[in-house]
Amino acid sequence: MKVGLFVPCYVNAVYPEVALASYKLLTHFGVDVDYPVDQTCCGQPMANAGFEGKALPLAKQFNDLFEEFDYIVAPSGSCAGFVKDTYPRLMEKEGCTSKVSGKVYDLCEFLYDILKVDKLPGKFPHKVSLHNSCHGLRELKLGSASELNIKPYSKVKALLNLVEGVEVVEPIRVDECCGFGGMFSIEEPAISIRMGNDRVNGHSDTGAEYITGADSSCLMHMGGIVDKNKMPIKMIHVVEILAAGL
Repeated sequence: MKVGLFVPCYVNAVYPEVALASYKLLTHFGVDVDYPVDQTCCGQPMANAGFEGKALPLAKQFNDLFEEFDYIVAPSGSCAGFVKDTYPRLMEKEGCTSKVSGKVYDLCEFLYDILKVDKLPGKFPHKVSLHNSCHGLRELKLGSASELNIKPYSKVKALLNLVEGVEVVEPIRVDECCGFGGMFSIEEPAISIRMGNDRVNGHSDTGAEYITGADSSCLMHMGGIVDKNKMPIKMIHVVEILAAGL
C-alpha cells in the first residue's frame, strides 16, 4: 500500500505539527508514506471564489503528483472533499480526467474505513469537545448529519474513543457550522465572526479543555476567535490526539 500524504498549504503554515502527527500515525500502522515536495494548494479557494479556470492548473498538478499512489490522505476534510467531489467535473470541462478523486481520503476516514484501526497506543487524559465540520459530514460522510433521519454515527468519535483517558463531549447543536466557509468568511466577515463566536462558546460551555476536529480550516477559524478573546480553551487537531505517544 503506497500512500501520498497531502497537507494543504494553510495547514503547513498554521499547524505544522498536524503534518508531523499525520506522518507518525500512518507509519505506525505500517503504511508506506511519501510526501511529494512539489505539492501546492488543491485550488479550492479559487474555485469557491468563482474562478474555476484558475483552479484547473493546480488540479492538473495535483493529478500528476498523486496519480501513482494507491491512496491519497489529507488531514483536512474540505480539501479532501474538493478533490473527491469537484475535480471530476472541473477537469472534464477541459477534456481531462481526474485520476485521483476516487482514492483521496480524509485521514480519519482512511484510518476507519481502509485500515480499520481498532487500537491506538497513546494516552490523552483530557476532556475534548468535538467539532463536526460541514464538509466532513456532508461530503465525506465522517458522521451522520443532524438533518438526516438516520442512525447516528461518527467515525471521528469512534477513533477518539480508542485513545486511553480521553473524554469526548459535544456542544448543543452538534453539527452547527463554525462560520468559516472559506470565501464566506471574507465576503461576509461580520456573520462569519458571529457564527464563530457562537460555536466557540458552545464548545466552551461543555467544560472541555480542548476543541478538536478533523478539519484544520474550522480549527483555524475558531482558534483565531479564541486567541482574540483570550479564552482558556485550546485547539487541537484530532490527528494530534490519535498520534499521542508516538
